[in-house]
Amino acid sequence: MRRLLALSLVVIAFVTNSAFAVGEARVEGKVFDGSTKKPIPNPKILVESADSGVNFKKEFDGKADGSYAIFLLIGTIRYKMTYSAPGYQPFVQTIKLKLAPERNIQDMDLSPVNSTVEAGNASPAAQPTADPAILAYNEGAALANEGKTAEAVVKLEEAVAAKPDLTSGYIALARMYLKLKNYDKAIDRADKALSYDNDNIDMNAVLYESYNAKGDKAKASEYKKKLPANPRALFNDAAKLINANKDADAEPLLKQAIAADDKFAVAYYELGMIYVRSGKNAEAKANLEKYLELEPNGKDASTAKEMLKYVK
Repeated sequence: MRRLLALSLVVIAFVTNSAFAVGEARVEGKVFDGSTKKPIPNPKILVESADSGVNFKKEFDGKADGSYAIFLLIGTIRYKMTYSAPGYQPFVQTIKLKLAPERNIQDMDLSPVNSTVEAGNASPAAQPTADPAILAYNEGAALANEGKTAEAVVKLEEAVAAKPDLTSGYIALARMYLKLKNYDKAIDRADKALSYDNDNIDMNAVLYESYNAKGDKAKASEYKKKLPANPRALFNDAAKLINANKDADAEPLLKQAIAADDKFAVAYYELGMIYVRSGKNAEAKANLEKYLELEPNGKDASTAKEMLKYVK
């Protein structure tokens, strides 16, 4: 039974990866006012192919909360992306996206156009002065997308030094430092981001991963409680306990995984097998039947059917 569980974990990973077509990419994020740090409603994102041989040009609409999500069927080429909104200077970047299922998170700050001019001194040709913090942030974002993490960190640190309340800068730095395994810096920057945006789930995740990597289980547990239930993570924690012969500890985790995703078939199977081992036939029968209902031809279907003969 222990070996069967290990195999089921591999299947989950395979299904997750195969949910995306080969070569596609997705990019998402939010567009913010570089001065107020508030989301810009209904931004526009113009996406154009930047490589020869592919002709693609399409404008996407952001939402009222400044967020956007773009699906690109061809993710293997470079794209030129222009972020714009009325009253703001557009920002243009050319990037090579990571392929699905990896996430491409692009939070952007736009600089407001300086429309204040003294009477009689209006100059239509005058160009607004770019915010150095926003310029540094955008340069850092471009470097990060090129895989130049260390160089990106330098630019992002310049950005938050120039604008100490640049929340998106701290968020990006926390992610970068976590990637570089500089956990102390990741914690510091995530805490700073949360001081401005205390509901940021990604920063709680950075803190959880950083403290866990440092071996501070108490702090890791504190931030894990702030994360939304992740059925796959709960299942994998339960798997470790089952393999350590700790069925009683694994049982509540499997129940939590099912509560978070009531179609998580393999969680029903493992919960049913726990009940088989503990002699709780009615519970075993209910969970194994639910597993077969969801995955009648699943990898563990034959075992589930065999067990049902003994728990009637």
